[in-house]
Amino acid sequence: MRALLMSGALAALGGCSDAAGRAAPEPAPFEPGYRGVSTFMLDDDLVNFRVSMTGARDADDVLRYAECAAAQYALIRGYGFARHVRTQVAEQGGIWRADAVYTISPALPRGASTIDAEVAVADCELTGVPTV
Repeated sequence: MRALLMSGALAALGGCSDAAGRAAPEPAPFEPGYRGVSTFMLDDDLVNFRVSMTGARDADDVLRYAECAAAQYALIRGYGFARHVRTQVAEQGGIWRADAVYTISPALPRGASTIDAEVAVADCELTGVPTV
């Protein structure tokens, strides 16, 4: 019964229109342009990543790009984990930039924003987000 109600609700949404009765436009296709990563060691285990891209849907896309770079960098350095410290995001003229700082470590660091580097890099490869 619940599945039947949900499929009926989804079917009702399929014909959405605006107040003038026009069909809602299809969202533009996601066509990211990854413009590169700059990496700066701030300390032995503290790394700054600066990434830029075009075609981002929102800040989450550029944040994901920075995370993929951090995960790959951790593996390159022989570490298995990264932890997000902070990220600043800006968009100007269609170019999104993120200035992100991560710690890298051989063991799972304390904190809520930890990243298993191998798992993250594999997911980045599956979703087409480049790494360092």
